[in-house]
Amino acid sequence: MKQYFTRKLFIYLLTFFIAVTIDWLIPRFMPGNPVQVLLARASLHAEAAKEMYSYYTKAFGLDLPLWKQYLNFWIAIFHGDLGTSILLFPQPVIKIIIRAVPYDIFLLLPSILLSWFAGNKFGAFAARTKWLDNTVLPIGYILTATPYMWLAILLGWVLAMVFPIFPLAYASSPAMKLSFSWIFIGDYLWHWILPFSSLFLVMFGGWAIGMRNMIIYELEADYSHYLEALGAPRKLVRRYAFRNAILPQVTGLALQLGIIMAGALVTEVVFSYPGIGYLILGAIQNQDFFLIQGCFLFIIIEVLIANFLIDVLYIIIDPRIRIGMGGKSA
Repeated sequence: MKQYFTRKLFIYLLTFFIAVTIDWLIPRFMPGNPVQVLLARASLHAEAAKEMYSYYTKAFGLDLPLWKQYLNFWIAIFHGDLGTSILLFPQPVIKIIIRAVPYDIFLLLPSILLSWFAGNKFGAFAARTKWLDNTVLPIGYILTATPYMWLAILLGWVLAMVFPIFPLAYASSPAMKLSFSWIFIGDYLWHWILPFSSLFLVMFGGWAIGMRNMIIYELEADYSHYLEALGAPRKLVRRYAFRNAILPQVTGLALQLGIIMAGALVTEVVFSYPGIGYLILGAIQNQDFFLIQGCFLFIIIEVLIANFLIDVLYIIIDPRIRIGMGGKSA
């Protein structure tokens, strides 16, 4: 067991090093210059623009050789400094990301967990109910094949334009100040329903179809037929089939949770929702090296943590892995 986790830890550290290095390299291969983007917002005289260009290039450390920029990047990471944003200059990147993370958590965590739970229950029930499998489940195929963006636009058009029930954009009313009052919470939930619904419906269809297919596969497996031949109750056979079918769904859930910090870019763009995905789009459009690096660094860390939790969770819920590890250690 100890050797297993030591080996895993080494793999995760190596993956972190390679992924963060790629995260640093990608913005620097992008065309354009971030300092020029920053200065383009201000109408400056040619001489003043030249002086400011020189100043900001040194201030951001972009005048240094690439190897030194790379070394300074790692040193800054270990000091908790992700640089200063160019898009939202002069705000620190870490503060911008921390401000956006709660929006993604409150949007994606409920949509992922609720769609996973409801989709798996519905898929398992549909797998053993013929009329439901033949009638209602095709809706799941339509939902899972529907792009998030198209469904978000459709929901926004129907429920915010044709029937103005919900607001079309933002996480709260522009005049509303962030607080823990019931007025703000109610306003936030009012804005939250449309982006949540677009994510929930698409993910629900995917989970339902996945569970339905896995249940059918497990019920046709040799161990299911063997249990039935021994006279085991059908309910017991289905319980074993569900426990085996849920394993890949747990993996999928952990991977989905691992990208919460990435936000739902398309959905956030449609509804102007201030999450990480919306930040990434703005950072790319404005060639904000430091905000791009910071956002993807958070995503890398979260994905690695999610994968580590998958490994631990599999050991807990799948006795075959524990037996295999015990055999190797022996």
